[in-house]
This record gives sequence, structure tokens and C-alpha cells, in this order.
Amino acid sequence: MARYTGPSCRLCRREGMKLFLKGTKCYTPKCPVEKRAFPPGMHGQIRVKLSDYGIQLREKQKVKRMYGVLERQFRRYFSVAQKTKGVTGQMLLEMLERRLDNVLYRMGFATSRHEGREMVRHRAVTVNGRLVDLPSYAVKVGDVVQVAPKRDGQAARMKENVDRTKDRPAPAWIQIDAQQLKGVIVRVPQKDDIGLPVQEQLIVELYSK
Repeated sequence: MARYTGPSCRLCRREGMKLFLKGTKCYTPKCPVEKRAFPPGMHGQIRVKLSDYGIQLREKQKVKRMYGVLERQFRRYFSVAQKTKGVTGQMLLEMLERRLDNVLYRMGFATSRHEGREMVRHRAVTVNGRLVDLPSYAVKVGDVVQVAPKRDGQAARMKENVDRTKDRPAPAWIQIDAQQLKGVIVRVPQKDDIGLPVQEQLIVELYSK
């Protein structure tokens, strides 16, 4: 499967805000977004006025990079959101938030969504007692997400991450038991749960052209 292998901080600088792609580094003064708050490249400090299309494109790229999905997968999410009852933009964000790799990040078991993806791929997580190795797995209300049994190394890693991220706001849509390394999905995520400014209507306008 194709994936982005370049510098993560370059993506944050390109979007002009922290997307929290590098885990704990994003919360320190070493974060490149704080040190160089302008787009990467030799022309990064030149101000460019974006067209309406450019603004819509940047919003789409920001959300894609935030959740670590590529264009084909993102467009598939949008297609499903269009067919789902409700507001398309909100349905899109809800589906992205319900990804299993994102759930691990929100719970603090992983310091970034990328690390959460690795944990899922390494079969270190169960959902309702079943091993799940698909990072895009969509959790539902009532699902129980927990570290897999007999994965002591991954459990220690998760506990260490919980200590590192203890100051991060806990998600209101997940009931977390840090001692048991377990989380229960108590409701569907809302836009306010994302914690970053997202104008999903711009994405809808871009794909509706």
C-alpha cells in the first residue's frame, strides 16, 4: 500500500498549523512549526493570495494529512459520506474520527496516528475481544478497544505513552481506563471533538464541482 514517507513536519508547515504528526515533539519548542512558521521551500516566505479553489484544496489536504490517508481513500470516504443520511461534511469527519488508528491516538495509547497505525498492523489491539489489524477499521458505539493479550511489549509501550500524553485533553466520546489499557466508545464523535479548526464545507464544495 502506498504511503507518505517524507518529513512529517514539512506537512504541518505547508498547512500553516500543527497537525500533531510527530507525537510528543509537537508539544515542545523543538516543533518546526514554532521555529519556522512559514511553508517549506525556497519561496516559502513569499506571501501568495490563494484563489477560492486554492483555499478549498488546502483544507482538503489538511484533513487528509491529519488522518494520514491518501487521495483515493479520502475520496472513498467522501463518497460514502454523500450517501449517508446527514450533513455530508460532518459525516466525513465522523468516519475519519472513528478509524481505529485515530481512536488509539485519542485515547493516548499512541502518541500519533502513525504510531497507532503501527500498533494495529502489529496486531497489538483488540476490538470486542477480537484481534483487528486494519487501521481504517471503524469503531461503533459500545465497542471495547483494548491491548491484545500476551503483548507485554506493546502494553508497556502504551502505558509509557499514556504517561507522556496525560496532559492531553481526554476525548468526551471515549471512556478510558488507563490502568486496564481499555477504552469504550460511548457516543459517535462530533466536529467539536477534533480539537483543530476544520472547515469541512470547503471540502464538500471542492468535491462537488
